[in-house]
Amino acid sequence: MTDNYVFKLNKPELDDPLQEVLREGARKMLAAAIEAEVSAFIRQHGSLKTEDDKPRVVRNGYLPERSIQTGLGDIEVKVPKVRDRSNSGIKFNSSLTWSSKTGQPS
Repeated sequence: MTDNYVFKLNKPELDDPLQEVLREGARKMLAAAIEAEVSAFIRQHGSLKTEDDKPRVVRNGYLPERSIQTGLGDIEVKVPKVRDRSNSGIKFNSSLTWSSKTGQPS
């Protein structure tokens, strides 16, 4: 008696227009969520000032794109960079861009 419990899963087609629309929508939603995280982080540290009364924690461009694993496959998103002008070690790490390989923020 041979019971076969292996099921073949349908592999999404790369040229499927609906799949591309869904992936683009997911990318936009992830980007908006990361931007909201950065804004909250900067607001949280908004009272910190440098010696010349400038904000200590500021936006500073973007890191290279990161892959986030989703049910639609890997989705590339840009992660904003945050700079601590006083070099006191304040760092921003998005909770959405954790590395699946290391279990640590990427």
